[in-house]
Amino acid sequence: MPVTFPWLMVAATILLTTYGQLVLKWQVTTPAAPLFRFMEDWPAIIVLLLRPWVISALGAAFLASLCWMAAMSRLELSKAYPFMALNFLLVGLLAIPLFGEALTRPKILGLFLVILGLAVLSRG
Repeated sequence: MPVTFPWLMVAATILLTTYGQLVLKWQVTTPAAPLFRFMEDWPAIIVLLLRPWVISALGAAFLASLCWMAAMSRLELSKAYPFMALNFLLVGLLAIPLFGEALTRPKILGLFLVILGLAVLSRG
């Protein structure tokens, strides 16, 4: 198996996890209208869990787990795991245009520290 395959699996894990987090945020902030009339009296969490977008986010989490297992079969955990911090970076930055979240100085500093931490850990 090529050396790049495990790193592609790490990248897929990051992208699938980011997708799932953003979709779940979007769906939980959208009014929980039931898909069918007979579901009107169902608890909101059940209605939410049956939404196609929520199901896709849960599916992405499952696929991310499979990708992570594939990556871990070939990489050292201490080398690959720091890259999971990219989820903080991607979700934090994408939340600004997608959800109107503010880009504050503490957020900028925090995201910079994540990048700095990733750079330091990847050298070790």
